[in-house]
Amino acid sequence: MTDTNPSSRIAGSTRRFLVTGAKGFIGAWIVKELVDRGDQPFIFDIDTESSRLAALLTPEQMPAIQLLQGDITQFRDVEKAIVDNGITHVLHLAGIQVPFCAADPLRGAMINVVGTLNVFEVARRRRDLVQHIVYASSAAVFGPEEAYGGGTVQEGAPLLPGTHYGVFKQCNEGNARVYFQNDGISSAGIRPGTVYGVGRDRGMTSGPTKAIKATVIGQPYTIRFTGGMDMQYVRDTARLFIRSAEAGLTGARLYTPRGNVTQVHEFLTVLGRILPLSQALIKAEGHSLPVAYDFDDSILRQDFGDINDTPLEVGIRETVQIFTRLKLTGTLDIKDLET
Repeated sequence: MTDTNPSSRIAGSTRRFLVTGAKGFIGAWIVKELVDRGDQPFIFDIDTESSRLAALLTPEQMPAIQLLQGDITQFRDVEKAIVDNGITHVLHLAGIQVPFCAADPLRGAMINVVGTLNVFEVARRRRDLVQHIVYASSAAVFGPEEAYGGGTVQEGAPLLPGTHYGVFKQCNEGNARVYFQNDGISSAGIRPGTVYGVGRDRGMTSGPTKAIKATVIGQPYTIRFTGGMDMQYVRDTARLFIRSAEAGLTGARLYTPRGNVTQVHEFLTVLGRILPLSQALIKAEGHSLPVAYDFDDSILRQDFGDINDTPLEVGIRETVQIFTRLKLTGTLDIKDLET
């Protein structure tokens, strides 16, 4: 996906970005993209330690980040972060993923649903500040592939989530629609699929990234699902969040990106070409993912036009390069390979 153009960067000099969940996977890459282009984002999270940010940013870049500690489930914390810092654009990614929502649905609802409501409610009360919200939804709002009769799932297809996580994301999409209808609060919800890259160490679809990391360190690893998936390189996803925020389109918009639609065994073939050692170390087993994976992205392309997705081989090679650099410097975290 292409970066924002130079005129947007100049115009964006008065924009003040708050990234919630900034120490998470996609959030950390959004921060990296903003810092790389010269912005000074404010990051909001329950604590301010982040191995992902440390892995992606240079020591010289770290001071560009404005650290704000707070709890997304507490309205006052969210309000203070936005109001005290004059935030104009909120990139909301704070949340917990499928296994954690399944283990504790009450906590999942507090973080994923109430946390999102807090962001929208601050925007409603402080329209003088907040211009746009972009929030992380998920392809998990859809049901399994067979529910759609096979083939590409078209825009407007029914949402049939099969997990608490997916239902929470569906709830957020509905609330975003109501906030626009009743209060004129514009937003964009992004529904990523299998996002991969450095920092993806949690969640149901983290297996491909863990497989790359395991190969780099020469360790066996098993991906715990088979079948189809839509692999989206994290840089593309991060840029989509930023671009959606800066476009400032009206309405409660929803975008379902379509990256590299592939099969797990095809991913393993590509990984084998790049790192031949993976052929002896990496395998996949289990059922297919309980979510459709081939989506029509015509609304996204209609709104943004010049979308260029990173080819799978290019994204894997870049991920290998970063993991290798971290390995050589002794800073590669491999605790996630134990799960």
